[in-house]
Amino acid sequence: MNLEPGTLEPGTTRVLADWLVAQRLEDVPADVRHEALRSIVNIVGCAAGGSTHPAVDIALRALGPFSGPATAQPLARAERVDPFLAALVNGISSHVHDYDDTTPGNYSHPSSPVASALFAFASANPVNGRDFVHAFILGFEAESRIGNAVYPAHYDAGWHITGTAGVFGAAVAIGRLLGLSTQQMVWAIGLAATQAAGLREMFGSMGKAFHPGRSAQNGYAAALLAREGFTAGERSLEGPRGFSAVTATTYDLSKITGKLGIDWDLRVNTYKPFPCGIVNHPTIDAAIQIHDEHHPAPEQITAVRLRVAPLVLDLCNQQNITKGLQGKFSVYHGAAVGLVRGKAGLQEYSDEAVNDAAIKRVRERATATGDATLTEDQARVEVELTGGRTLTKLVEASIGNLKRPLTDTQLSAKFRDQAVLALPAPQVDRLVDLCWRVDALDDVGELVRAAAPAPAIA
Repeated sequence: MNLEPGTLEPGTTRVLADWLVAQRLEDVPADVRHEALRSIVNIVGCAAGGSTHPAVDIALRALGPFSGPATAQPLARAERVDPFLAALVNGISSHVHDYDDTTPGNYSHPSSPVASALFAFASANPVNGRDFVHAFILGFEAESRIGNAVYPAHYDAGWHITGTAGVFGAAVAIGRLLGLSTQQMVWAIGLAATQAAGLREMFGSMGKAFHPGRSAQNGYAAALLAREGFTAGERSLEGPRGFSAVTATTYDLSKITGKLGIDWDLRVNTYKPFPCGIVNHPTIDAAIQIHDEHHPAPEQITAVRLRVAPLVLDLCNQQNITKGLQGKFSVYHGAAVGLVRGKAGLQEYSDEAVNDAAIKRVRERATATGDATLTEDQARVEVELTGGRTLTKLVEASIGNLKRPLTDTQLSAKFRDQAVLALPAPQVDRLVDLCWRVDALDDVGELVRAAAPAPAIA
């Protein structure tokens, strides 16, 4: 049921908090626990791959001088900083390539805020693997359920749900490690709610990756404050001036508390094969298939006609682009790199690729039409060649989405492809092994240390 602003469902915040505090890892189904490991493998690989991005360097250069005691370490970086800055940097590095996981039900990137805060905490405090994974599962669940409750009205208004809902996930995850009581968890959720932020206008800039970083940082702070008795509104999710009513014209609070412990959003998480907006993936998939089957010469392509779900044009309609970050939100660029290079990896979303003459030529010949008969997992691509020949491909379920998920082996390969940009291959092999068995570690700090570049190890 959709609830209009001002319509209250009593107790949503407290019901959620009570469940989060009482929940036991033994009650989490085995498939959900394994999916948590898959999510952690994916996000650590993304953080390692993004750790050398200029956005990370800038954040550390700008904010490092203001860091507190250097007790923590960002993933795959040599610097030691305070845990808040480590959480921020982890969020930036793990999201800056837009290669992290996505829940298609609300288009959030749930792992980045949660894992970024948790790894910052674990680099500064002893945390065993079982507690770490359980906190991750609960933070993920809270974040995604709150996102579900306000989607799509919240997203349509221009909020970036990874930032606005991510702060809840980080607060819950850290709160669970801190052993918060139900009352303290209510306050942590409230302090997260009042810090919820992130605008879709930032897409195509470093500002987008700032969102999960700030969510991780702010959620971490919310949990610490709540532990010390810093109070917050008791009805931060359901109140007439709470998160849901203020940020969405319609919302459904039952999606936050309904079937808690029965339905798990980790089961509907997906992992990207391409580092860009997930709604571009069907188009890229189709373009790569055309490339592999027909090998059309770029100079012979006279027109590229894309039929896509209407949401694609809302999210990824950027044209006349010059930066790699902009390419991630251009369905035209996705089609062009697929047709010209037959792949869409990190290098295809660099400034060099965006300005490559052949890719630019094909991109400028691409047009897109929204088609309400297509789902957001489908796309139709038509390529017209000189002489009038037309090549066509319809993708009915894109690779990496729920119907064609990446396997564990593919996730490990994706991890290695990214992490070797920052770390030597033997170190990457050890790191991915630690990620797959993080739940068995006596101290998750071992994993953080294993991700550090050689100078920090020395």
